[in-house]
Amino acid sequence: MNSLNYGASFPFDFLHAEIVKYQQEKEQKEKEVRQQYSEKVNSGLDAEVLADSQLIQQLFEQGNAETRLESMGFRVGFALVEKIAKDVPRFSTELDVMKFICKEFWTSAFGKQVDNLRTNHQGVYVVQDNRFYTVSSFSESKQYLEEAAIYLSFPSGVIRGALQNLGVNSVVTNSCDTLPSVKFHVHIARPQ
Repeated sequence: MNSLNYGASFPFDFLHAEIVKYQQEKEQKEKEVRQQYSEKVNSGLDAEVLADSQLIQQLFEQGNAETRLESMGFRVGFALVEKIAKDVPRFSTELDVMKFICKEFWTSAFGKQVDNLRTNHQGVYVVQDNRFYTVSSFSESKQYLEEAAIYLSFPSGVIRGALQNLGVNSVVTNSCDTLPSVKFHVHIARPQ
C-alpha cells in the first residue's frame, strides 16, 4: 500500500487529532490560570483577584478537554442522524433504535457496522467495534490504552447525540481493553 494513499479517512483523522490536541492544550492553559488564581488567593490579594474578572471567567469555563470533545460530538451526532434517518419510519422500541444506530448510523458515521450488540434488556447496551475508526491507527501495545480514552470522547458524544435526536435519553461511556477494539456502554435513562 502506498504511504500517500490515505483515502477518505485521512481528513477526518487529521481534523480529529487536531481537535483533541487543541482541547488538551486549552485544558493545560486553564490549569495554569487556576494555579495563578490559587496563588493570588493564598497570598492575600483578594481585592485584586475579585477585580480581575477576566481571570475569574477563564477559571470557571465549562469542563475539561474530554467534556468539550463529547459535547462537540453530541452536536455532530444530533445533526448527522437527522440526515441519515430522514426517510426511515418511526422506531417503535429502543431496541429498534439501537439496531438502527449499530447498522445504518454506524456505517455512515464510522465506515462499517458494529461487530457486536449486547443488552441486558434493562436499558443497558454494549456496542462493540473490533476495529474502531478513530483508534485503528494506534499501536496495539498497552502503552496507548490510556491515551486512547480522549480520542473516544468525541465518538461517544456522536452516539449520545444521535440517540437523543431519536428520542432516547442516554449516557454513553467507553472502554478499551485492547486496541483498536472499543466497547461503548449505552445506559438508557428511564423516565421516573
